[in-house]
Amino acid sequence: MKEVTLIATCTFGLEAIVKREILKLGFDNLKVSDGKVEFLAQVSDIAKVNLWLRCAERVLLKLSEFEVLSFEDLYQGIKSIRWEDFILKNDKFPVNANSVKSKIYSLSDIQKITKRAIVDRLCDVFKIDWFEEISSSVYSIEVSILKNIATVTVDTSGEALHKRGYRKRALNAPIKETLAAAMISLSFWDNTRVFYDPFCGSGTFCLEAYMIARNIAPGIMRHFAFENWNLLKSDVLEDEKKKARFLIDYDKDLKILGSDIDRKSILVARDNADILGVEDEISFFIKDVRDVDLENNYGVVVTNPPYGERLGERVEVENLYRDFGKKFRDLDTWSIYLITSMKDFEKFYGKKADRRRKLFNGGIETQFYQFYGPKPK
Repeated sequence: MKEVTLIATCTFGLEAIVKREILKLGFDNLKVSDGKVEFLAQVSDIAKVNLWLRCAERVLLKLSEFEVLSFEDLYQGIKSIRWEDFILKNDKFPVNANSVKSKIYSLSDIQKITKRAIVDRLCDVFKIDWFEEISSSVYSIEVSILKNIATVTVDTSGEALHKRGYRKRALNAPIKETLAAAMISLSFWDNTRVFYDPFCGSGTFCLEAYMIARNIAPGIMRHFAFENWNLLKSDVLEDEKKKARFLIDYDKDLKILGSDIDRKSILVARDNADILGVEDEISFFIKDVRDVDLENNYGVVVTNPPYGERLGERVEVENLYRDFGKKFRDLDTWSIYLITSMKDFEKFYGKKADRRRKLFNGGIETQFYQFYGPKPK
């Protein structure tokens, strides 16, 4: 198995950004569909892609795709895959399933038949009749059936890619690191301009901005499922991490600011910055955004303000949006990028966005509002 097909999954609405990331990593021949980008790669590229993708949720190894009109079709299709190329006698291989608009839809039966087909094939190959599944190698297999077409994949990432490793402490409903990175990418912020998050919470936007500006690979602090696979050489990830460390840019001067009215949030943000080792390079401070002194210096705001989803919070959040809009009406060289689920946000902010984009923050449908300031002279 040399050339493989990989699928980078992502939050709906971020497909174009993930596609741009994959192209930047040197891959082409991409196929984009809802929530995923499919592309060809070498087996060793599994490490590189997991290490560098900032906005994708997982990287899946695609094994097969075939029509399924009956459980017998499923069994034969699964059994025809060369599972012995990577699964060994004691490896673990749990199976998950989903089915949409298809003739077979019982998820438990899909899982059972898939497992039985894999075991039957491996029993034939290894000449054994029992699999203990006790090794540290885990192949999480998923069978997704859409309109009678089954796609069989294995998860190479393990924990979702938004788990960078620096956020040991988080607050309620934190924004995912992958979504934060995507919003920063859409803002076109660069290190020559001030970056500011006035509702910073646990500091995710500021930390992601720092990693982007320094060209720090988002997966450099974490581990992946493929590390224990016999499919890749044992040192492939460490080699990629060595290359990534060499590419870190420590020379740029950065000004990254994060504030929040909540003291606990700032303490958490500082702890997370300490884990990343950048506590002295990001300024986190306790202050209401209404009271923050800012220069009219072409800065960029990327933020996730309160939404007013809870009963009794609506009026308070409406007033906050009004004051937020007034604050930056005078700071007319700043560019503002924010995400909220409040349908009539622009009415309270006092200005129509230059562009809007539908994004999902967790299970909440939101709009990503973009207010473009002038380019620096």
